[in-house]
Amino acid sequence: MKRKIFSCIGALLMGALVSVPVKAQDVVTVLDLTLEDAIRIAVSTNPTIVVADQQIQLKKISSDEAWQALLPTADFSGTVSYTVLAATMKLNDMVFKMGQDNTSTWNGQFQVSLPVFAPTIYATMNMTKTDLQQAVEQARSSRLDLVNQVTKAYYQLILAQDSYEVLQQGYAQAEANYNVVNSMYELGGTSEYDKISAEVQMRSLNPTVISARNGVNLAKLQLMVLMGLDGEYDIEVHGSLKDYESSMYEDILNDENFTLDNNTSIRQLDINQTLLNQNLRVQKMNFLPTLALVGSYSMQSLYNDNWKVADYTWAKSSSVVLSMSVPIFKMGNFTKLKSTKLQINQLAENRTNTERMLNMQVRSYLDNMKASAEQVSSNREAILQAEKGREIAEKRYEVGKGTILELNNSEVSLTQARLTYSQSIYDYLSAKADLDKTIGVDDNLYVDE
Repeated sequence: MKRKIFSCIGALLMGALVSVPVKAQDVVTVLDLTLEDAIRIAVSTNPTIVVADQQIQLKKISSDEAWQALLPTADFSGTVSYTVLAATMKLNDMVFKMGQDNTSTWNGQFQVSLPVFAPTIYATMNMTKTDLQQAVEQARSSRLDLVNQVTKAYYQLILAQDSYEVLQQGYAQAEANYNVVNSMYELGGTSEYDKISAEVQMRSLNPTVISARNGVNLAKLQLMVLMGLDGEYDIEVHGSLKDYESSMYEDILNDENFTLDNNTSIRQLDINQTLLNQNLRVQKMNFLPTLALVGSYSMQSLYNDNWKVADYTWAKSSSVVLSMSVPIFKMGNFTKLKSTKLQINQLAENRTNTERMLNMQVRSYLDNMKASAEQVSSNREAILQAEKGREIAEKRYEVGKGTILELNNSEVSLTQARLTYSQSIYDYLSAKADLDKTIGVDDNLYVDE
C-alpha cells in the first residue's frame, strides 16, 4: 500500500512540484492537481479503501478455509493416570481388584480423519466464492462513493476560487469607481453623497472577499482530507469552471442510454440473493447423510510401578473405521428453511423498490443537468448584458446623466451574473458526478499495483 501511495504522489512530483518554506526547517510540497490526480491519490490513501481491500483478503482466507475442510485432519492424544488405590469389585463370595495400587497407566493415540461424503461442505464452498464477490463489490461501492466525494470537492474548490476571483474583480472595480468619484468630488464635479456611496460600496465588498478567501481554504482542506494528505503537502488547482462548459453539452445523453447494470446497490442485492439461495441449499444438505473415514493407531502400557518409560511394555493396536451419520429429525432445520425462504422474498421486494428509486434518481440527475446547461447558456448572455450595462452606467455617470446608484447597481448585477454563471456550471458537474455514481461509472476506481 505504501508503495502505491508513493508511486501516485511521486508521479505528481515529477510533473508539478513547488517547495514553499514555512519555517527554518519545514518545507511544504505543493502538488499541482488535476481531477484524475486527486482521485488517484485518494483511492490509494483513503483509510476506507484500505479497510475494504483488507476485507477482500479476509474473504479469500475464508474461501481457503472452506475447501480445506475436505483435507484430512490428524490428531494425537495421550493420557497418564496414576492409581493410588485400585477399586475392588465383589461378585458372590469373590473379591476382584480393578487394577494395581501405586501404578501408572499410559495411553497414546494417533488418529487421521477424512471426510468421504460431506454435502454441506461442498455447498459452503460455493457460498464462500459468492461471499468473496460481495466483498469485492462492497470495496467497489466504497471507491464509487469516494470518487464521488473527491470529484465534487474538486469542483467545489474551483467554484470557491472562481467566486473569490469574481469578488476580487468586483472589489477592484468598486475601488476604481471610488477613486474616480473621489477625484471628481475634490474637483467639485460631484456631490459628497456620491463620494460616500462609492466608498460604502467599496468597503461593503471587503468582508465578502475575505469570506470567499476563507471559503477557498476550507474547500482545499476538505479535498486534502479526502485525499489523505497531511501537513507536509499543499495543493493547487488551476483553471476555472468555464473550462468545462464546452464539454457539457456533449455529455448530455438520452435517458435510455443509461442502465443500472453497474449500479453497486443493485449488484449487492443480486449477490445477496445468490447468497441466500446458496444458504438455502446448504440447509437442505443438512438432511443428507455424511460419510467419514477414520484411521487410528493406539499404544497402551498398564500397571507400571516405576517411571522408567523406556522399559515399559506397550500394547499396540490400529483400526480403520468408515462412519456414516444419517439425520433423522431436527426441527430447527425446517425452521431455518422457512426463515431463509421468507428472506429471499423480502430481498426480491427490496430490489424492486430500490430499482424504482434509482431510476427516479437517474431521471432527476438528468433533469438537473439539462436545466443547469440551459441556465449556463442564459447566464452567459446575462454576463454580456451586465457588462454592457456597466459600461453604459459608467459613461452616463461620467457625462453627468447617470447617478452613483445606477453605477453601483450595475456593478452588483455584473458580480451576481458572474457568480450565478459559475454556480450553474458547478450544479451541472455535481449532478453529473452523482449520475456517474448511480449508474456505476468506474473508470477511475483503481490504480496500478
